[in-house]
Amino acid sequence: MMVITFIFMFVIGNMIFVSKYKHLLITLLSLELIVLSIFFFMIYMLSFFSYEMFMLMVFLVFSVCEGALGLSIMVSMIRTYGNDYFQSFSLL
Repeated sequence: MMVITFIFMFVIGNMIFVSKYKHLLITLLSLELIVLSIFFFMIYMLSFFSYEMFMLMVFLVFSVCEGALGLSIMVSMIRTYGNDYFQSFSLL
């Protein structure tokens, strides 16, 4: 039952990421939901097979760095363009 919950979280995160691409904040939150579901799934599987949890610490470090990088990009985008719409600025 727990595995179904993790898969459901992963699928919902992917659906939000694909469908709500207008705002940067929503896409960052959906990426964090995906990372959280993968983290919970790794905890469940590693404890089920009674492996070490060291890989989870490495995974958490990379996910925190990813979140901080996304927030810094969003802050610089809001300071430059005034909002977090992808359609408000031109890539040219």
